[in-house]
Amino acid sequence: MSGSAHPGRKRPKKHEEEEHENHERWLVSYADMVTLLMCLFIVLFAMSQVDKQKFAALASGLSASFGAPITVLPGKTPEASVLDALPAAVNIAGGVAPQQKAARAEVDKAAAQAAAERAQRVAAEAKNAYDNLAAARAKFDQALTAAGYKGAARYQIDERGLVVHIVADAVLFDAEQATLRPAGQRILSAVAPTLTSLPNVLRVEGHANKLPVDPNGPWPSNWELSAYRATTVLRYLAAVGVPEARMSAAGYSSTKPLVPYSDPSALSVNRRVDIVVLSPASAEANALLPGLDAATHKGATP
Repeated sequence: MSGSAHPGRKRPKKHEEEEHENHERWLVSYADMVTLLMCLFIVLFAMSQVDKQKFAALASGLSASFGAPITVLPGKTPEASVLDALPAAVNIAGGVAPQQKAARAEVDKAAAQAAAERAQRVAAEAKNAYDNLAAARAKFDQALTAAGYKGAARYQIDERGLVVHIVADAVLFDAEQATLRPAGQRILSAVAPTLTSLPNVLRVEGHANKLPVDPNGPWPSNWELSAYRATTVLRYLAAVGVPEARMSAAGYSSTKPLVPYSDPSALSVNRRVDIVVLSPASAEANALLPGLDAATHKGATP
């Protein structure tokens, strides 16, 4: 049969052509590489173009922060011209330019003048504060003298202000007691008008000597005794007209003696109550107060 296949005949194999090798494929990679290099050089070229205005602004900022810009590019390049246009350029080889020396001299002169003016203002403030405190000290002394208690208080002007030391022994309180004696009431009544007339903030401080309290007494320690004595004085001053809003109280036990314990009068003098008239001046001015007081007493000594 014509349509049937011959079982013994082999079919011819299909001819397979050998794959052609593309020897020009490297051109694609080469073109990509050239394109990337071109983009790289374009970016580098764009980065190398200096914006003169921005560069001048940067140089001015550095000049303000560090004193002056540093010229590192020789010649008349655009960058060098921007730096040269700025004031007081620094010559690396030759040191500080004359313009910069003049500018620094002006700055130093202005700073010295400002410091001198500030020192004068502080000195004037301290002198004014000291005069007010010295006037208050004179009023306290006059009031105590008029009441018959001349010498009942000691005065000191330190960095806090005017400190009125009132010895508690046999004046304000009996031993290990916090009840005001009649003499103590009269002393506080004598200084109360001056305290009331002052605008200063007042601090009442209680102090004890180093002797321990009686273990069978009402006080656990000198801390409680000194604090209660301070509040007793504060309450009395408030009762005779001193504004309470301007007062505070504190107890220091024996931690702040007025005289060293080698002094024969230490036990009696260190047991005291201090009324501190605080200075309203600045801390700088208050720091000058002890020196002013020492100079005043030195000048008054014959």
